[in-house]
Amino acid sequence: MRTMPRFAESRYVLAVRNLRSSTRYYMEVLGCRRDFGDESDGWSFLSRDGFHVMLGECPDDQDAGDLGNHSWFAYLTVEGIDDLYAELQARGATIIAPVVSEPWGMREFGIRTPDGHRIRFGEPVRPG
Repeated sequence: MRTMPRFAESRYVLAVRNLRSSTRYYMEVLGCRRDFGDESDGWSFLSRDGFHVMLGECPDDQDAGDLGNHSWFAYLTVEGIDDLYAELQARGATIIAPVVSEPWGMREFGIRTPDGHRIRFGEPVRPG
């Protein structure tokens, strides 16, 4: 019997202008840990829980902030949205959309990284 193919996990690959400062941001502000790489080869592999990101240094590429709406790269479903919002705000994250309950049943907020990439976080609203 054949098993159905499935997506086991996801990793994001992002071009960043300054690998050292971007790595520091993901670790100090977003709370990621370094999984692999010391930046000597132009890469940092980082994660926090089920979120995995590979940062590659591309100093001459277009800044992600110049992409407008196309600079969104991730929507992360989380547990404890309000606590995460407070944590990231206290750590200095650039909040571009505060926590709000959306009509599609999610509480969400958004941030922008120093490289201009945008991340949206959401948690299902529990019926209550």
